[in-house]
Amino acid sequence: MTEKKRILVTGALMPAVGERARACYNVTVLEGASESSAEAIPKAAQDHDGILCHVNVHLTGDIIRALPHSVKIIANHAVGVDNIDLDAAREKGIVVTNTPEVLSAATAEIAILLMLGAARRAGEAERLLRRGDWKSWSVDFMVGTEISGRRLGIVGMGDIGRRVAKAARGLDMEIHYHNRRRLPEDKEQGAVFHDTVEALLEVSDVLSINCPLTPATRYLLNRERIARLPPGAIVVNTARGPIVDDAALIDALRSGHVAAAGLDVFDGEPRINPGYLALENVFLLPHIGSATVRTRTAMGMRALDNLDAFFSAASPRDRVV
Repeated sequence: MTEKKRILVTGALMPAVGERARACYNVTVLEGASESSAEAIPKAAQDHDGILCHVNVHLTGDIIRALPHSVKIIANHAVGVDNIDLDAAREKGIVVTNTPEVLSAATAEIAILLMLGAARRAGEAERLLRRGDWKSWSVDFMVGTEISGRRLGIVGMGDIGRRVAKAARGLDMEIHYHNRRRLPEDKEQGAVFHDTVEALLEVSDVLSINCPLTPATRYLLNRERIARLPPGAIVVNTARGPIVDDAALIDALRSGHVAAAGLDVFDGEPRINPGYLALENVFLLPHIGSATVRTRTAMGMRALDNLDAFFSAASPRDRVV
């Protein structure tokens, strides 16, 4: 019988994924791994053939260069791979894969939840109820913004962005988008393409950020670009925290230029800029875009599919490097 390959897993897996992983591989789980403890990974990975990595674990160039030569693949349990130094992996000859598509529906749902929650002051209202401060009703009580019929700007019209657009059409929203390349007409479905982010922002009553984090998109939504949004715009981010300049968005929320924001991701998470916590007009979630049983299971299974393909000498379906 062929000896099972050894894989290091940087945290918990959904039950069905863990069962499959243990059936196919010799699995070592690095409990409690995180960005701050990633330095322990090279030592833990000794004599292992691959790593199944979670998005909260940052494999820097130094960490990747310190990995034992036995490690030939990193299967990232996420669609984004900004937590992995791809250049270092490429230089070391390590294959990197991700898990696209399977989390698109769940993440798009959270984007719509954030839009509605921010626009209709849901977080503020729920906190008011819990404090026991709801004393009466009046016509100006908890008045928010209606997003039906408004212009939705989407930055990043990949699978998640297109699903957000599909859901927003059910609210009669007018869809605008910016992408690296214009979509074919059948995928646009009537959405209006803008060839610059600046042009998109100027027509975005609601802005949904759905692009990957890259050097080009880091702090894409900065002070100058926020100023281009229509007064009273709503900003939603379900992509990656560092795409947004926190200080600039907080100032815009304080001034009212941005009426509200819905955020599921944060620069430096799980640490959060305390400026957000002091504001009532921010609807906050702790990076739960893909957090459903079905989606997290599908992500883990997709990561295992990539490992299976690699170790059987086939090309992994979701190879990034």
